[in-house]
Amino acid sequence: MLPAIVLSSHTMGLGVIRALGQMGVPSVVFYHEKRDMGYVSKYVQARYYVPHPERDQEGFIAALLEHGPRYAGCPMFPTSDAALSAVSRHIDDLKPYYKPGFTEWAITQLFLDKKCTYALAGQAGVPAPKTIVPHSADEAEHFAEQIEFPCLVKPCQSHLYYAVFKRKMVQVQTKEQMLRAYLEAAEAGLEVMLQEIIPGGDDCGANYNAYFWDGQPLVEFTAQKIRNGPPTFGSPRVVMSKVIPEIIEPGRKILQAMGFYGYACTEFKRDPRDGVYKLMEVNGRHNLSTLLAVKCGINFPWLHYQHLVYGTLPQASGFQTGVYWVDVLRDVGYSLKCFRQEHYSLSQYLRPYLRPHVSAVFSLRDPQPFVKRIRDWPWRKN
Repeated sequence: MLPAIVLSSHTMGLGVIRALGQMGVPSVVFYHEKRDMGYVSKYVQARYYVPHPERDQEGFIAALLEHGPRYAGCPMFPTSDAALSAVSRHIDDLKPYYKPGFTEWAITQLFLDKKCTYALAGQAGVPAPKTIVPHSADEAEHFAEQIEFPCLVKPCQSHLYYAVFKRKMVQVQTKEQMLRAYLEAAEAGLEVMLQEIIPGGDDCGANYNAYFWDGQPLVEFTAQKIRNGPPTFGSPRVVMSKVIPEIIEPGRKILQAMGFYGYACTEFKRDPRDGVYKLMEVNGRHNLSTLLAVKCGINFPWLHYQHLVYGTLPQASGFQTGVYWVDVLRDVGYSLKCFRQEHYSLSQYLRPYLRPHVSAVFSLRDPQPFVKRIRDWPWRKN
């Protein structure tokens, strides 16, 4: 089989590598962070350390083009927003060699730039948090009168903001805090939004996973977030497969409005004030908990690979519910660190480990990524 080209190899990349590996597809990994663990997986055929796609986009693309003749016809899967942004902008340069498992920039920018996402949601009638995009400090101060505190100062492009501040967003309590956060981002050349906070716990979050083609969902999978790390505004550390009918229609609407095709994970949060699921973001790449759908019977990376390589369109299928995806190290770490804040009972904490589950990194069949993550863990921030 043709190998899959996987760009970046942290948790998301490892999920794609293992999902394809169990189907007999080897991966060739281009990674730009030495602390990634996916590139040491037994399913990796070859690995290349390349320039960072944000700090040296030209060098990153040049490395992919250099290896293009060797891997001609191979499908390419970016598994980080930084890599996705770079290859999407250069899709025409890459197409002569690779089969792109991602959208062109005109579509990609609609979900990478959150202000575009929320504007499109408003046009498509998809519920979303109240969001304001200031273009100056004066506008930010003026808009502060129109939004309730506490609120979020949230980046328009999350991956760029995280690269600078090592956080996804800032919760602010006052106008002064909001202006300070706005000015910090502006000085870094980053655009931010002011957004209302949707109340509710981590378990109000939900994922709509879908493979889209010609404007229609071919395969759909839904899941409920259980625990985030850090709590409330962090990324998932425990997720459970569950049928959530309320997010299917808005999930379809936003992807159709974008003209999206391929695989996407669209995130929602249920607002306890009105019971409505509000759009959080669209991830137009394979997501953090990729292996959950695989465990439940839907192998999205394999479906994606078959479509790109063989032209086989994915077909709808059911999935097993009540299965957990657990990022063990992050779950244990945040549970110990935040136990006073979270107030989980012992049974709530242990339930994902006692029920059918899949680990984000740990695997007896493929142990090296977990060993590497343990080795690197003391220096990690997440």
